[in-house]
Amino acid sequence: MIKLFKVKEKQREDTENGNARGPCNKQTAGELRLRKDITELNLPRSCTISFPDGKDKLMNFEIKIQPDGGYYAGGNFLFSFQVPSIYPHEPPKVKCKTKVYHPNIDLEGNVCLNVLREDWKPVLNINTIIYGLYLLFEEPNHEDPLILEAAVVLGDNPELFKSNVKRAMHGVTVVNISFTQCVV
Repeated sequence: MIKLFKVKEKQREDTENGNARGPCNKQTAGELRLRKDITELNLPRSCTISFPDGKDKLMNFEIKIQPDGGYYAGGNFLFSFQVPSIYPHEPPKVKCKTKVYHPNIDLEGNVCLNVLREDWKPVLNINTIIYGLYLLFEEPNHEDPLILEAAVVLGDNPELFKSNVKRAMHGVTVVNISFTQCVV
């Protein structure tokens, strides 16, 4: 029979005498799942991942997307991911750090992507989110907008939308557009 009280007492004595090894860096379930997701990543060739806080701190990372097709071809878009400790039961918080004229991304960097909101399920993973973001640049979704005016322009006049995207990507302010957010 294991004498649990003796083990606890020995640990307490070791801590008091300075013989303890120090706190063990136990990983949360969210960190373990995220580590698995990152090792299994299958990124599109135009996407890269970086860890600004170092490779040991996986819960915050960045994804750079460089679309090779669609309205945003040739652009560089940086997204920050903040993964909660209860991941995968709650989706990561994703922000676009690059200002962009897009029906699904507002000026504060909030992203309107269904798998980050109502369609999130614990069986989804980081790869799913990255492909969703990538597809937002290949085919912006004007039917589920965050920026209503950009969605209307995309739906009604794709050529004007393309022109606005090109101007915005070159730092030119797109005029006559007020950025109204839909309820997320």
